[in-house]
Amino acid sequence: MSGSLSSAGYFYALRDTLKTIMSIKSTIAAAFAAPFLLSSAAFAGPYVNVEANGSYPDGDYVSGNLEAQIGYEGATEGGFGYYVSVGPTVSHTESADDFGDVEIAGYLGATKSLTDSISAYGEVYGQTTSNDDLDFSGKIGAKFVF
Repeated sequence: MSGSLSSAGYFYALRDTLKTIMSIKSTIAAAFAAPFLLSSAAFAGPYVNVEANGSYPDGDYVSGNLEAQIGYEGATEGGFGYYVSVGPTVSHTESADDFGDVEIAGYLGATKSLTDSISAYGEVYGQTTSNDDLDFSGKIGAKFVF
């Protein structure tokens, strides 16, 4: 038996190898997703949040920041959902094309269902600055589900 394969043989060998690789990847993905599929939607507990934000006035990048936070979310018996998180953040500006100092940032937020299709939410964000100050921002809103 010669060790050569026809072009069709190469195709079938490659196809079988790719099927095996995809099967392994699917199995790994399913193993990682299983805890999330089995948990309820009202999960309470610790989490990690990694986020990148950018500012694009007039369509051009001006600045942004990277955040990595640990947090906790839960709900009260009265139906308020809440979350709190804290971690390092670093900013970037296009004008200097430079990253700033690592600062500490955090979120404190809450949600409350008002009806089956309307809920209210609010969030406060705080961040230290290189001037040893604290910057705060907030938002409040309503969500309507159809």
